Amino acid sequence: MPVSTEERLQTRNDLAWSISVGGIGIVLFVALLVFAWHFAATLFLIFAGMLLGVALNAMTGLLGRVVPLPQPVRLAIVCLALAAMLSGIVFLGGTTIAQQATVLSNTIKSQLTNVKAFLESYGVDTSFFDLGSFAATPHATDAAAPSPSAPHLPSASTIASSGGAILGQTFKVVLGAVGAVGNFFIVLFLGLAFAAQPSVYRNGLLFMAPARHRARATVIIDRIGYTLERWLIAQIITMAAVFLVTWIGLAVIGIPSSFILGIQAGLLAFIPTIGAILGGLIVVLASLASGWVAGLSAFVLFLGVHALESYILTPIIQRQALDIPPATLFAFQILLGVVFGIWGLALALPLMAIAKVMISHFKAERATVEPITA
Repeated sequence: MPVSTEERLQTRNDLAWSISVGGIGIVLFVALLVFAWHFAATLFLIFAGMLLGVALNAMTGLLGRVVPLPQPVRLAIVCLALAAMLSGIVFLGGTTIAQQATVLSNTIKSQLTNVKAFLESYGVDTSFFDLGSFAATPHATDAAAPSPSAPHLPSASTIASSGGAILGQTFKVVLGAVGAVGNFFIVLFLGLAFAAQPSVYRNGLLFMAPARHRARATVIIDRIGYTLERWLIAQIITMAAVFLVTWIGLAVIGIPSSFILGIQAGLLAFIPTIGAILGGLIVVLASLASGWVAGLSAFVLFLGVHALESYILTPIIQRQALDIPPATLFAFQILLGVVFGIWGLALALPLMAIAKVMISHFKAERATVEPITA
């Protein structure tokens, strides 16, 4: 049957429209990737604030099971309890933490120097460590330097260059400290804002979804929030357990700076796999300063903490909240860590949790639709 001219024209217009829509979609997707690449730090900062809000909301919900109070009152109680706990740690143990942090920093530098010397004794190139810059090494021209009895004043250019270098380093340190404090308060403000009115931001996300997909978006957003809440509660329990076991174990062994080492081990437990390895490496490296027996004992303690986290806490607590194969998670961590740095490494698991919830929802939806259409 011959096709009319109008039908051919309509088919051609439909094809042109499909190509145009596809091209616009590809351009928008590439623009979104470029935007995410250039503003990755800001996006990760906002996402960290959202996670804090989810954690506060989860703790508020747990408190609601015990005390039937309005949500703002429960949130205020949770925030005051966390602030009181943090203030107690700072005021009661702030001096100890500062002293142990200084001792730990010096110990780590000393042990890294020892490791470099050990590797160099076996012919391993350690130039990438660049640890010799911490020590003042005499130059060959120092032999011709004037004696103390005949002091030599530095020239104006030397003073200017040295002063500029000192000011430059000081400026970098100040900017780094201001940036870290600023990021902390940004995450804190976002977390409190999200936790204070979670329904407002949830409804805002649903409002941006098209009307015909709003029901599906509601299910996905609720599942993501539920999954992140359970995972964060499980993660907080895991971090607290790692901190206590590491602190008490190192104190029993007799390792200096056991409290600060326990804190860093608990904080690094937020990063699966890589955080545990890095925390154990720091613990063992710091313990070697007390002798090989202490270092070996710390290594055994690290294996025990890792077994506790991997084979007891994770199967009992974490698997109830999130089940992701370790190899898949590790590969995703490495990918985001290489591309986005420390932010990608720290937030790889919650991002993967969101992706897993969405993929599982669409797979389940497709599995229920296919038999009907068949």
